[in-house]
Amino acid sequence: MEKIVRITTIPLSLEKLLEGQLSFMNNHFEVIAVSAEKDRLEKYGHDNGVRTFPVDLTRAITPVQDLKSLFKLYQYLKKEKPLIVHTHTPKAGIIGMMAGKLAGVPIRLHTVAGLPLLETEGAKRKLLDLVEKLTYSLATRVYPNSFKLKEIVLDLGYAKESKLKVLGDGSSNGIDTEYFDPKRFKDEDRLKLKSELDIPEDHFVYIFVGRLVKEKGINELVKSFVQVNQEYSKTTLLLVGPFEQELDPLEDEVYELIKSHPKIITTGYQTDVRPYFAISDVLTFPSYREGFPNVVMQANAMNLPVIVSDINGCNEIVSHKENGLIIAVKDQVALYNAMKKLCLDANLRVKMTENARALIQSKYERKQFWKILLKEYKELEAQYKHD
Repeated sequence: MEKIVRITTIPLSLEKLLEGQLSFMNNHFEVIAVSAEKDRLEKYGHDNGVRTFPVDLTRAITPVQDLKSLFKLYQYLKKEKPLIVHTHTPKAGIIGMMAGKLAGVPIRLHTVAGLPLLETEGAKRKLLDLVEKLTYSLATRVYPNSFKLKEIVLDLGYAKESKLKVLGDGSSNGIDTEYFDPKRFKDEDRLKLKSELDIPEDHFVYIFVGRLVKEKGINELVKSFVQVNQEYSKTTLLLVGPFEQELDPLEDEVYELIKSHPKIITTGYQTDVRPYFAISDVLTFPSYREGFPNVVMQANAMNLPVIVSDINGCNEIVSHKENGLIIAVKDQVALYNAMKKLCLDANLRVKMTENARALIQSKYERKQFWKILLKEYKELEAQYKHD
């Protein structure tokens, strides 16, 4: 059986962004997962029935560490001789593609799930542009996980169109709508969790799921919510996710508001976000940049209407006023107006709720996406063996 090496910078990406995918592929290829954080990676391998190999990859710019990681990965690939190396996330992309090329791996694939560099500028931006171009040049095929992201890659001149391909309707892994199903949660479960979080039963709950950082639009979200809450006191903002103040800090004022405001509830990182969707009314997701956001699909699958920024991925999943509202990026006034509208306009909310789940099921079902990716792997394998 041919080997596929799948590489992400940290195991969290394997657990969340590619959940279930490597186990499925392991029925057709011998899959090896490569990532940082040895103990967590080994637990992932044990839980998912795949081999693992730890490499100390970092999300920051760390040239010395990166060279060590490159050499270690090169030696491993040389020994294992996989047919395919498939990378995700920027750092895993450049290290994985370089090591794969040096080790003579014939099929080198890279998935682009958003471009963090779009929010940087100056010398750092130039460096990241260079790294991205190099990654794509070393890959035999590149998969932007949305059609709009493919357009951005082409506009930036990172790769020729012949090297780029969007799988299915977009996404990196689709969504398991049997798992994200509101019917799994009873009214008593919802009441219990609301009580534990000290959210009154009659409150309208806005939820955000993800990292609590500037580029996710948290500064604008918190300020908009405070304004809404002053006018409509029976509202709560539920923030599900970790702070990353050292990497992409929030404004001090916003950080303090989150800590002190009685109607802003934080839960920290949660492995299972479904119960929190189940007690919420609307997902608010004013991110500055995305690839193809899982959280928007998850919320829709749980029958929640969504408020999203007019950015790639979000504006492909969401049809305005059908399953959510699309607002301008970094526009606090537009966000406030959308939050107020969905709080007050019950008819619009009901219409979106009725549309949301069916739309996700028709376009982004997870098992369907796995079949599309498997077909891609098999076609590339046949092509390689034919050549």
